[in-house]
Amino acid sequence: MSNSWLKDFQSSLVVFLVALPLCLGIAMASNAPLAAGLFAGIIGGIIVGFLSGSSVSVSGPAAGLSVIVATAIQTLGSFEAFTLALFISGILQILFGYFKGGVIGDYFPTSVVKGMLAAIGIILILKQFPHAVGFEQSFMGDESFAGTGGSNTFSQFYSAFEFIHLGAIVVALCSMGIMLSWEKAASKDLSFFKLIPGALIAVLFSVLLNYVFLGFIPDMAITGDHLVNLPFSGGVQDLYSGFRMPSWAHLQNPNIYVVAITLAIVGSLESLLSVDAADKIDEEGGITSKNRELLAQGCGNMISGFIGGLPITAVIVRTSANINAGAKSKLSAVFHGLWLLLCVIFIPGLLNLIPLASLAAVLLLIGYKLTKPELIKKIYQKGWDQFIPFVVTILAILFTDLLVGILIGMMVGFVFVLKSNMHKSIVVVREDDLFLIRFYKDVSFLQKASLLKIFGTIPDGSSVIVDGSNSVFIDNDIIDAIEDFSRRGKAMNINVELKKSSLALSPMFKEVTNG
Repeated sequence: MSNSWLKDFQSSLVVFLVALPLCLGIAMASNAPLAAGLFAGIIGGIIVGFLSGSSVSVSGPAAGLSVIVATAIQTLGSFEAFTLALFISGILQILFGYFKGGVIGDYFPTSVVKGMLAAIGIILILKQFPHAVGFEQSFMGDESFAGTGGSNTFSQFYSAFEFIHLGAIVVALCSMGIMLSWEKAASKDLSFFKLIPGALIAVLFSVLLNYVFLGFIPDMAITGDHLVNLPFSGGVQDLYSGFRMPSWAHLQNPNIYVVAITLAIVGSLESLLSVDAADKIDEEGGITSKNRELLAQGCGNMISGFIGGLPITAVIVRTSANINAGAKSKLSAVFHGLWLLLCVIFIPGLLNLIPLASLAAVLLLIGYKLTKPELIKKIYQKGWDQFIPFVVTILAILFTDLLVGILIGMMVGFVFVLKSNMHKSIVVVREDDLFLIRFYKDVSFLQKASLLKIFGTIPDGSSVIVDGSNSVFIDNDIIDAIEDFSRRGKAMNINVELKKSSLALSPMFKEVTNG
């Protein structure tokens, strides 16, 4: 038990370091107050973390919703009107969970979910590299392909080489070196290195190193936009002053409900995807209740909307950081929310000394772990029906955004799932001129094309037995196809018989009662 608490404590510090710049960056990208991002991170950790059934999932503001939020604020006319829509969206999510809407999360193809994880890893590498070298054109946590001023993920990556900050590079390299060395030492069961997370040491070292730059090498000093920039000076009163209550006067505005429904649907889908992905990479093998997750997210969004926060979802970047850091229970997510709250109140000035390059280094290593070559090799070895949806999902997310890419990947994934089911539902056995066509499980209209193809290969003068005894359901389209073939078969001297089935097809068939 004590070891579990220690693991959760350590991992929560790593997640806190990852979440801090993401909360601020996503708020900035959403054209919302910076405090709104921090409020969402705090509530996502403490409230949603406590209510969620997942042991490792971490919730907070999601980059994938930033465009929706920015557009909604502009459409509704004020941030307070937007928070009213967010409050209502939380109520809708609670209703989704109550009426078992979480079942949708059980239908995401595994290849697509793993493709999403690999895509997030690649995006982290491409997006965090500019921050690691001191180029701050995009916000930390940006996941979309299109950027500002006509830029995109690849142009930002290459532009970073033209705006290199030597101090940021040194900080990023030192941070990665410390984390890799720390991880290696911890793997050798050296107790001191297992006690303190390497990411925390790397960040603290980066602050000290920047002090050295400021005092002795001013040209390498990291200042301004290259540092964390919290909108608080400290104290509970300062935190409370950032609250933005919903504008209840907008309840009669129909646009409020359009935004609320959009936030509820998109936020729920992203949360379900994230917890499903978390279950797949969690070594403890936990299975999260999807309905409970929707209830937890709904409660979090109601509170976030009530005090002026951003939409909350389960997010895979923070969840991956949590799992990689060794989290054992939901306490890690709750602790990370507490660290955000306590640090904003007591030490905002100290947090503002952290170079973004050091935090980018933490995210770069997370990205690499999500997309290791051996992981891609494992998917490839499972066959093309797994590998193609996996690759399509990666490319679609990389060139659009998370949700659009997932939808594209799912469409491709379902094509392969249907194709696989078609092969498994109908089996043909031939002995001389006798053909046995056996149906397994349910046979729907989706198998009609395969069945017609089989009928087209049967030569004149053959005997055909259609065995539906193993099927509980046979679609009317399949029945019609069999009857049509039987009528056409008479002209080709093909005799069609039906093995005894739980379903009566047509009286025109002669039944075969034994094998």
